[in-house]
Amino acid sequence: MSKEISSLLRVLKRRSLPAIAAFASVIGGSVIYLAVTPQLYETSGRLMLDEKQVSVSPLGRDLSQVSSTTPGGSNPLATQAELVKSQRVLQRAIAQLSPPAAITTAELSQGLKVKIIPATNILELTYRSPNAVLAAQVLNAVSETMVKESAEAISSEARSVRQFLEVEVPKQRSHLKKAEAAENIYRQNSGLVSFEEQTKILVENLAALESQERTLLSELPEIQSRTSDLEQITKASDLKNAYSAVRGGGDEELKKLRAKLAELEAQVVEARLRFTDHHPTLLNLRERRDALRQLYTQKLALVSPNNSAIAPEQVATDQLSQNLTSQLIAQKIERSAVENKLKAVQAQRAQLQASLLQLPIKQQPLSALVRQREAAAESLKLLQRKLEEARVAEAQLVSNIRIIAKATIPDLPTSPKQSAVLVIASAFGMILAAGIVLLLEVLDNTLKDALEAEELLKLPLLGVLPRLTANTLKLDSAEGFLDDMALVEPYRMLLKTLEFRSPENLRMIVVSSTLSGEGKSVVVSHLATVSAMLSRRTLIIDADLHRPVQHQLFNLAATPGISEVLENSQSLLEVIRPTGIENLSILTCGELHQRPSQLLESTAIKSLMAEAATHFDLVIIDTAPLCASADAATLTQQSDGIILVTRPNLTRKEVLQKSLSELTQNRIPILGVVVNDMTTQIEKYYHNSVNGYKSPRRLTAQGFSKTSGDRYVN
Repeated sequence: MSKEISSLLRVLKRRSLPAIAAFASVIGGSVIYLAVTPQLYETSGRLMLDEKQVSVSPLGRDLSQVSSTTPGGSNPLATQAELVKSQRVLQRAIAQLSPPAAITTAELSQGLKVKIIPATNILELTYRSPNAVLAAQVLNAVSETMVKESAEAISSEARSVRQFLEVEVPKQRSHLKKAEAAENIYRQNSGLVSFEEQTKILVENLAALESQERTLLSELPEIQSRTSDLEQITKASDLKNAYSAVRGGGDEELKKLRAKLAELEAQVVEARLRFTDHHPTLLNLRERRDALRQLYTQKLALVSPNNSAIAPEQVATDQLSQNLTSQLIAQKIERSAVENKLKAVQAQRAQLQASLLQLPIKQQPLSALVRQREAAAESLKLLQRKLEEARVAEAQLVSNIRIIAKATIPDLPTSPKQSAVLVIASAFGMILAAGIVLLLEVLDNTLKDALEAEELLKLPLLGVLPRLTANTLKLDSAEGFLDDMALVEPYRMLLKTLEFRSPENLRMIVVSSTLSGEGKSVVVSHLATVSAMLSRRTLIIDADLHRPVQHQLFNLAATPGISEVLENSQSLLEVIRPTGIENLSILTCGELHQRPSQLLESTAIKSLMAEAATHFDLVIIDTAPLCASADAATLTQQSDGIILVTRPNLTRKEVLQKSLSELTQNRIPILGVVVNDMTTQIEKYYHNSVNGYKSPRRLTAQGFSKTSGDRYVN
């Protein structure tokens, strides 16, 4: 949380100037607006859409009644709010002013505002005008005009209703007579007197028949069960056979014939045992038996219905068989009677149901005729009542709008409100300032300070170097730089940091940057100067063969230099030249070559760097920017590592990250990052202290401003 607050404060500090300018411009605009805007006076009044039924006529009360708003329907209060600003109302209000005022309907409509008070039937009217008295007069005239308009609208509507009803009442009376006549004719033709009474009678009769049917249906299975059992016992297939069996078994003559026939059967059996089949006695007995059997069969047919033949074995000869067969006859007769009665009851029920179904069919036309007659009578009654109400409502002067608050003359102007304008302007100014700061931060993708560089690169921060002035930029005379402890100490700390963080003694360092203009050449020259000041034999090699500047910083000739050494025209010790600073030598660029990269890729560069390391305690190599060529990566392979120089507000983050990624992937040793062109706390300390090591000249704020002379050449 503290980091975020600290970052926010740094952003605000960097962008304070455009933020203050945006805020001041908004406040200035609001002040100008308040100065040029004319003052307006506002007054208000209220109208109520009255819900009270003030008319003596129900129709008048309906016409003046405020209807409830339905979803998707019209809102009477909103309708009145729109009517207030109609041309008719505004023209009548202007004509009502006394004395007349030079105001048009367009001006009145523009200054007039209508508001619906929530959850009420009240309209709030407000009017603004440069004239306070005129504002009150105009608003009161509009309110009175609305009351008159409402009364006239209600009276006009009542008159229209009365004229309409005077025509419709005679028509409705004639329609009622026709409906009554049609109903009477249908009742006579259909015989339908009372649907309810006739339905009730039919339903009661139908219920009684259904009860009888249920009783018969419950008796019939029991009778059928007994009949079935008796049929199985008696073997009688139908009622006629059963009757014949009982008659044949009970007839006296037949009983005698059966006895004689049984006697002859016994004699035949005895004769068959004594004689042969053709013996005259046996034949005589058989002939007598057959004749008697034939006579028995004839007599048996006489006692059966329709003289139909019956088998002798089916005759109930004993008393039990006769009793069972008689019971079977009785059960069959009873079942037949129950079935016949059930059919009769079902036929009657079906007839009643048909009659009951016909009643609604007959009732439908009658119901329609009754409804027509009742509707005609009700309509006639309603129209006659409304006609009387319309006559009464037309004679009254009723309005459903009341003035509940008249407009008063305002004492103070209401527009523009200075406090509100200033508050809004302040809020908008702060929002605009914050937006500008945010926009600038989004658009500016450069490094801002040392902390951001360390967080972005995840590399050790070797040092924060001060901003140099024109007097200390060149080192042809180093007194201006070396005598200012505020400038020397950051470079001394950088040198010591390199020593402390390196496991071995550093002999050769490559210094480069991502882009041109970040001050890497100045860092090389001044770091070498501080190293020489500490009694180290120091050599500067200007290997930036594209845009060399080291000879300019020390005010030396560019040739001879590294180009001549690499082309084997001269030796290293012949070309190295001393500077005006003790222990500091320089190998300048030499004559510029058309193919500078070819020189730095040759085998001679390795020998040059090795020879330089044997003669000097520290060799610092100035190379071209990483984005311009691969010289820095090539030379770093022969050195102890590379130092990356960055400059706030110039070094682009994405370019720096890309360069760092390429160095890491190529396994180039990176010693760390230096943030250049910063005003550090050490510099402030030395410039503001009274005791201790103090610069012989006191730098002013103008000394740190970025003039053309203050900018780095590389």
